[in-house]
Amino acid sequence: MAAGLSLIISIIALVIAYLAYTKSGGSVEEMKRKVEDLGLTTESLRSKMADALENLEKKIRGVEKKPEDQPRDKGDSQQHTTGAAQH
Repeated sequence: MAAGLSLIISIIALVIAYLAYTKSGGSVEEMKRKVEDLGLTTESLRSKMADALENLEKKIRGVEKKPEDQPRDKGDSQQHTTGAAQH
């Protein structure tokens, strides 16, 4: 019940905000342009954040070896062979 009331109140607030925006001289085309500009800015910021996090990860972890470069654990290979022998 409370969630439905909250939804109705938020929709009414959205309609009132839109009416106030258009009454103050804003247009739908201008609003669309601003939303598109915001989308481009957000994408640019997302890309920069991803690059920064990748660089930070490299600095924290250092350069890791590829799995095929690391020697296998002897105990691990023995477990696989004994498990196969039991079947």
